[in-house]
Amino acid sequence: MKWKPYPKYKPSGVEWLGEVPEHWSLDRIKRASLRVTDGAHISPDISSPDFPFVSTVDLDGGKIDFDGCLRTSNESYSYLVRTGCKPYQGDLLFSKDGTVGRTAVIESDQNFVVASSLVIISPKPTRLNVKYLDYWLNNSLLQQDILLQMSGAAIRRISIEKISKLPLWLPPPPEQTAIAAFLDRETGRIDELVGKKRELIERLKEKRSALISRTVTRGLPADLPPDTLAKLEKIAGEKLPLNPPLKPSGIDWLGDVPVHWQLRPVKHVARIGNGSTPSRENAAYWEDGDFPWINSSSVNRETITDSQDFVTPLALRECHLPKVKPPAVLIGITGQGRTRGMASTLLFEATINQHVAYVKPTPGKADAFFLRRVFDMAYGFLRSESDGGGSTKGAITCEQIGTMSIPLPPIPEQAAIAAYLDEETAKLDALVTKVETAIERLQEYRSALITAAVTGKMDVRAAAADGQTISYPETEPELRWVAEESLNGV
Repeated sequence: MKWKPYPKYKPSGVEWLGEVPEHWSLDRIKRASLRVTDGAHISPDISSPDFPFVSTVDLDGGKIDFDGCLRTSNESYSYLVRTGCKPYQGDLLFSKDGTVGRTAVIESDQNFVVASSLVIISPKPTRLNVKYLDYWLNNSLLQQDILLQMSGAAIRRISIEKISKLPLWLPPPPEQTAIAAFLDRETGRIDELVGKKRELIERLKEKRSALISRTVTRGLPADLPPDTLAKLEKIAGEKLPLNPPLKPSGIDWLGDVPVHWQLRPVKHVARIGNGSTPSRENAAYWEDGDFPWINSSSVNRETITDSQDFVTPLALRECHLPKVKPPAVLIGITGQGRTRGMASTLLFEATINQHVAYVKPTPGKADAFFLRRVFDMAYGFLRSESDGGGSTKGAITCEQIGTMSIPLPPIPEQAAIAAYLDEETAKLDALVTKVETAIERLQEYRSALITAAVTGKMDVRAAAADGQTISYPETEPELRWVAEESLNGV
């Protein structure tokens, strides 16, 4: 559906906005509000968890995460009330520090403490609809203007004075209500589509994980297409067993394995080690360096084929940095995030930092690409083990990796399994990428829709009144960038 423009426009006087509907009026956030104030300039008192303490990190997707936020004391809440910073139902929170521009409308009368990183805006009920204000503050043109007004290096921020003076073009209150209702309905529909696509991504990732786990513990499936089997047997150089008989592995996280497979500690079939970080203060370790140096963020990639950092020969000698030849497996071994336990395949010669372990298979004993898939499966086990007693909390040790027993088919079968999993996981990864692209475009359309509605580029009054809706493309391969088409002629 193509949306019609308003009948008449006038110059807005705001460079980034252009023209606005003739009957809209210019205001400022402060003039249209009863108050614009920041939260409490205090730290949470976590020893007395009486009230939620909401800061900028607790605003997500237009909602307040009361369950995940810190807690604070009754004294903190009393201070908030005394200083006039208590938030009320119908107020809007705006993040002015760090993740600048996040918003949330307070929809309940729950008592909580607001951190000074947030601004509380109380709209004048007869002048400004809080939902319309929320959408106005989230329009992409204003967000770009806010970015230009931000200051700070380590932590980006915008002052409360600048927030108060932000321009606010206002339709009459009934029209604000209609625009907000239209956007509630349409963004809700988009969010539902996005939610379904995210569920699809999770299912695809679960299927990928299950495929790897099953294949590196049970072998190739019996229902392989003849052409696929022929290709894998060409790689192996011999006939491959399909759906072989199983035996207990005696290892809980592995379960049963084929009877002709071995179970060996990793250290018996590969060399294991980790690296270091040469001092950044010593220019001789880094300046004009030409040997690739890998940090732990790289293990989040499927394969590692390049590096952004390079060290010198002096650093290699003095900092005990290993030269890891490809192919090898790299594993993130520290941290509380998802990186700890993640594995990737190194495809070029490089060295690594102390947060990464390398596993370099011994020729004739293990295939690097097969080992990589075993470590994909072992992700949960390694994380659990590294959190257990007797190990460094939140860290996987090279010793743990070395003593871990893994299933080992004959080398030809390892090569075939690795090739099979590379091809099948690539198909699933491609589907995930398509769905992620679909989500991206729907979110771009959502942003464009909000901006067009609250800046008067499209007249949605009739649609809001009679329930007209927009058709959104839902199939990933055919998904098009639809904002321009939907707003064509506006």
